[in-house]
Amino acid sequence: MAASIEAPQASALFLSAFFDELIACGVRDVVVSPGSRSTPLAMVAHASSLNLYVDIDERGAAFFALGLAKASGRPVCMICTSGTAVANYYPAVLEAETSRVPLIVLTGDRPPRLQNLGAPQTCDQLKAYGDHVRHFQQMPLAAAEERDIAFARQMGKTAFAKAVGSPPAFGDRGEPFYGCAGDAGPVHFNFPLDEPLKPDLSVEGLFRAGRSETGFEEPFVAAASSLDARQVQPILAALCNKRTVALVGEGTCFSFAERTALIEWAHRFSLPLLADPLSGLRSSDDELVIDAYDSIFARGEQPPVECVIRFGRYPVSKSCFTSICACGAVGEGARPVQIVVDAVDTRDFNAATDLFVRCEPRAFVEALLAAADGACDGASRASAAEWMAANEAAHARIERIGEAADDVEASYVAKALELAPDGSLVFVANSMSIRLIDAMYLKSEKQLSVLCNRGLNGIDGTVSSALGAAQAYRQTTFVTGDLTMLHDLNALALQRELLEHHGGSEAASIVIVLLNNCGGGIFETLPQKSDDAYFERLFLTPQRVDFGQAARAFGVPHTAVEGVDGFARAYEKALGVPGISMIEVPLALDGVGERFGRYR
Repeated sequence: MAASIEAPQASALFLSAFFDELIACGVRDVVVSPGSRSTPLAMVAHASSLNLYVDIDERGAAFFALGLAKASGRPVCMICTSGTAVANYYPAVLEAETSRVPLIVLTGDRPPRLQNLGAPQTCDQLKAYGDHVRHFQQMPLAAAEERDIAFARQMGKTAFAKAVGSPPAFGDRGEPFYGCAGDAGPVHFNFPLDEPLKPDLSVEGLFRAGRSETGFEEPFVAAASSLDARQVQPILAALCNKRTVALVGEGTCFSFAERTALIEWAHRFSLPLLADPLSGLRSSDDELVIDAYDSIFARGEQPPVECVIRFGRYPVSKSCFTSICACGAVGEGARPVQIVVDAVDTRDFNAATDLFVRCEPRAFVEALLAAADGACDGASRASAAEWMAANEAAHARIERIGEAADDVEASYVAKALELAPDGSLVFVANSMSIRLIDAMYLKSEKQLSVLCNRGLNGIDGTVSSALGAAQAYRQTTFVTGDLTMLHDLNALALQRELLEHHGGSEAASIVIVLLNNCGGGIFETLPQKSDDAYFERLFLTPQRVDFGQAARAFGVPHTAVEGVDGFARAYEKALGVPGISMIEVPLALDGVGERFGRYR
């Protein structure tokens, strides 16, 4: 490239080389929040083949990108301007870190000559997210020499590789699924950008400059990991003829193939699979899938346990993991032996891990299946039979209560799960919503994807995350409470973006099921519950928000319903409607804990 190339051309070539490499690696989506300093990034991204979304609120935009990456399994780029915009990404970056969601954060910044001199909208953005990102890169000012273009492309590869981390899981069609797998996570690339900010997109060689002609179709290849026979033998010995259970945590089964492998392993070794609602395993009606485990533990009806194999993080059910850590082996006071299988770390806040097997769940179970030679018949068949009987009894109890009850939170959630179309997404808010899903999502052969921002268990940006995740599906049901909805209400402004720029009449359909008890009902089930005045003021926080008017302000259809039959009619009518629809279920704030407790 000529040394005298003008700055607008240089920024166009430099940034287009960076984006072209990201696209070649596998990035498909970018979420842009408008701003001045990020103009070159936004305009080049818009000119690329990336699927571009615009969200004016950086906080919501980051959670939208997080939801999209979580559901699609691919890294998603986020672009914002300098200053406080960067800080508004922070909550989503924290969630992506702990949930292992690949995000590529691209922030515009003032050039070095304007730093620390009081220039407007300028602050220190170097390592703005500290150790919460997998990688930070301070980019140079854009230039178009051959070495500069080569560097831009190398950074595109680096951004992708650092975001996706170690070898991914693989989908049913052999496609890599990076979201929540391995040590995927957020990365941050900070771009100092000088005026003039508008890039020259007419420059020759846009997106082609420095492109490799070596014949490789993709510049990034991910290999799978495995476990050898020598490493498997101590594990076989630990579970041999023992009362063993497997805790199957969030995201264990990304695909049908992974679910099939896990169930085959369970049958070979007589292992009950205690399936978290986010595990992906409840889309199987197999007898060894124990879906009512929370009810079993809450009532103290669990059979004794001598060995625990845990995949990923601890399950939603607090009763489960507290009981597991407290219970002793048969006739002894010792706690069960605990084996943790995870691609990165133990995620064991109970400090109870005896053996840490660092690999993906599918590699673990396939290695055990390959090593089984008949010397051990597996775990205790009698124990597995006890777990299956306890699960059937819990099912019967839940169904009896459901037949006798109407107009309670659990009834509406159960009906939504019953009517949700096969192959659709159910995105769940935290607090009471995920607990209701855990209680009422009973296993079946219907294929549902169930996602939740469980990394930090927060309510921040949940609506945006649900809308982002919905872009990977034709139909989504979002189950949420009123405080979570209120916390991210402006996400409804995305209605126009989705309908006008992402499908129109073919846009994804998103039905929001709003369980509105006008406050923080979750605290009715927690130790803070009290008859003292502080409880209502500090924890229940009663609200009187007219969500109908709020929805209409954003052009979102809204229906308030009474009774489960009315809800079912409204829900079925909303299915398939392009864009966002809201069904509001009015509920009482008093008695939330008692109503939920019936189902446990």
